[in-house]
Amino acid sequence: MKNSLLNMVLVLGGISLVASAGVGYVYRITEEPIALAAEANTRAALSEVLPPFEQTVENELVLDDIPVTVHTASDSAGQTVGYAVETATRSGFSGEFRLMVGFLPDGKVQRVKVLSHAETPGLGSKMADSDNPLERSFVGKNPSQMRLSVTKDGGEVDALTAATITSRAYVDAVARAFNAVMQTSGGQEVDAATGATNTTPVPENTGKESDNE
Repeated sequence: MKNSLLNMVLVLGGISLVASAGVGYVYRITEEPIALAAEANTRAALSEVLPPFEQTVENELVLDDIPVTVHTASDSAGQTVGYAVETATRSGFSGEFRLMVGFLPDGKVQRVKVLSHAETPGLGSKMADSDNPLERSFVGKNPSQMRLSVTKDGGEVDALTAATITSRAYVDAVARAFNAVMQTSGGQEVDAATGATNTTPVPENTGKESDNE
């Protein structure tokens, strides 16, 4: 009986060791391709939200307990041509989503690209559509010269139809991106009256978002 139990333990231990070694091997051979793919995705996003540039310098920040990366882009002469900020908010209808926001040196928004989200298809997900009302509200404008909230809350940002929570969170993320640029360049930060907070409760998932949320 003791020998049978010992044999069983040895076999299970051997299987565990082989499985662990296999997982480690797979991780090692996939780590570099995953990192290269992530870097390629970041470079593609930078190209979409910035004017033409030669190189970027990254600056890692934490704003409101949220990691933010500022990419300062420069031309061949070393002149700054813009800033691209990987920003996020935790106040979306389905939780956190991430944006890449491009700014010109004067602080005006060049373009906004959604990097990841889990918002409601056909409603909050429309923030990722090209030429959506949220992005249109920011492009060509300096956030410090705007009333940073959706029109429903007295601001000047046009919300997505039936997706007020998503829209408020989008404003929150863009404002955080702008403040990251201001911290990097020494400018004046803004206070976004978005109605979105890190403690905004997520309602029961009914499959819909409402303007009354």
